[in-house]
Amino acid sequence: DEEEDYMSDLFIKQDVRPGLPMVRRVKDAIHKEEKQKEANEKNRQKSIKEEEKERRDLVLKSALGNENKGFALLQKMGYKSGQALGKSGEGIVEPIPLNIKTGLSGLGHDELKKRKAEEKLENYRQKLHMKKQANEQAADQFRIRFKTKQEERKMEGDLRKSQRACQQLDMQKDIGVPKETWFWIEPEEEDKKDEEDNEDECTSSDLSVSEKLHILTAYLREEHFYCIWCGTTYEDSEDLSSNCPGDSAADHD
Repeated sequence: DEEEDYMSDLFIKQDVRPGLPMVRRVKDAIHKEEKQKEANEKNRQKSIKEEEKERRDLVLKSALGNENKGFALLQKMGYKSGQALGKSGEGIVEPIPLNIKTGLSGLGHDELKKRKAEEKLENYRQKLHMKKQANEQAADQFRIRFKTKQEERKMEGDLRKSQRACQQLDMQKDIGVPKETWFWIEPEEEDKKDEEDNEDECTSSDLSVSEKLHILTAYLREEHFYCIWCGTTYEDSEDLSSNCPGDSAADHD
């Protein structure tokens, strides 16, 4: 034999990529395994349920023939294959489909499951509705509280304004001590007295801001003929009653 020419076309065309024999062996093994699975599937013995299903599907797919007694009676009465039932042809064309029960549950179990699912869905909807109502109520309560706080802040501002006016007007009349301790604004840096004496002497904490404002407004009108809402000091009670719109914030709005 002649020695191989390593520069010839025959040698160059050979596939000498490293690892190629291993790839081929893996592909062959996979192909062989698939063929073995197909053979096992064909040779596998079918279960009774599978055989019954195949026979049932085959019968249901095939049309009724003359060997069927019911179909033969229909033909004797003039029925033709593919024709709708009924005297005027308003009935069904295809037979009523079969609903094969394969589970072990009793009759009515599916209806019970359906009813329970509907009840669960209804309960879920009710919970969503109740949650929505609760959120709306919480939002309404928040708006009410916010509005109440705004009104309280405004009322507290009116009270401080009335206290400053009362202190100024009292001092103009040389009144050195307020009629009530809370008629004047308390100094920021005041020597603290005995707490028991303060409790006996002053019961203003029992009054609300609106009550204090109403009492102080009445005092300013009666004692100084002054209306906090108008910001005006009148000459006398007659001048006050005739020219002042009223004695409350609502009357001046």
